[in-house]
Amino acid sequence: MNLAAAANETLAHNSNVLVYSAMAIYTLAFVAHMAEWVFGSRSKVGRTAAALTPNATASAPAPVTARQSGGTAVLERPKVITKSAAGSRDVPDGPGAAGGTEKGDLYGRIAISLTVLAWALHVGGVVTRALSVQRAPWGNMYEFSTTFAAVATGIYLLLLVLGKNVRWIGLPLVTTVLLDLGLAVSVLYTASDQLVPALHSYWLWIHVSCAILSGAVLYLGAVATLLFLFRDRYEAKLADPAGKQPGAFAASVLERLPSAASLDKFAYRVNATVFPLWTFTIIAGAIWAEAAWGRYWGWDPKEVWSFITWVAYAGYLHARATAGWKGRKAAWLGLIAFACYLFNYYGVNIFVTGLHSYAGV
Repeated sequence: MNLAAAANETLAHNSNVLVYSAMAIYTLAFVAHMAEWVFGSRSKVGRTAAALTPNATASAPAPVTARQSGGTAVLERPKVITKSAAGSRDVPDGPGAAGGTEKGDLYGRIAISLTVLAWALHVGGVVTRALSVQRAPWGNMYEFSTTFAAVATGIYLLLLVLGKNVRWIGLPLVTTVLLDLGLAVSVLYTASDQLVPALHSYWLWIHVSCAILSGAVLYLGAVATLLFLFRDRYEAKLADPAGKQPGAFAASVLERLPSAASLDKFAYRVNATVFPLWTFTIIAGAIWAEAAWGRYWGWDPKEVWSFITWVAYAGYLHARATAGWKGRKAAWLGLIAFACYLFNYYGVNIFVTGLHSYAGV
């Protein structure tokens, strides 16, 4: 074995160590997020219920009040009210997973810090893998999965840095990342190797990086859409005193989330923002296919399901612009579209044979 091969093998080993280390820290972050939700359950119960009572004036601007702290008047900020679509509920956002409690907030901050540390190790593993193979680190399902998880976590942390109210994504994100990495290292793992000659192209960097970034953002939109369905049903039950009321556990969890209107708006914005990038991903793939295989489109299963995913998200965006399909109907369309994306990755790559089948899987 020459020195270069030995160095590459060492880098591949170090990459694996970094990924496993990241998984260990993500696990601690998961525990901290769980503690945040547990201690946050001791917050005031009934914020949303109060906002949904017939006498509630949520749509009216809350006055700014002042309280005395020693000799200084401290202005208290009014509750943030998210204005929903005409004819629907105007409900204040929940206080977050910490529920307004100091201990819950402390564990939430610990969880974020651990997530940052795990992400740094995670990115180090991805970069080291790239150095070991001397190409883009997404040539097979293992590399794609580890990179996808790193990008999704990075986008979440970026939103936090930008001051966005997205800490509620923390627990589902870390849970998903652990599942993704666990599947990658146990089922999808492929040793470092080079690609077939047809795939040695700068389009590997362009096409697949766009696919990963698009998928990571679409994942965040899917999480928000799923939580919207639960929160919307919760608000509907509270708004109907004569109907069946939510249980204590559901109330404790759902009352801390952003309002259904906020979740719906977040999901729509991220999906609409990344849709042009997903469109470019398909176009870039067609250009790469012409360079590698001599045709732009060949009805390969991956190409077909990429287009089906595009149509599904186009239908979702169109539904949002159509009055009769807003709300829950559009949300279900969004989840179906993301299910198409997942099948395009796992189902097509594992169970369907085609030109896009990943080596070693």
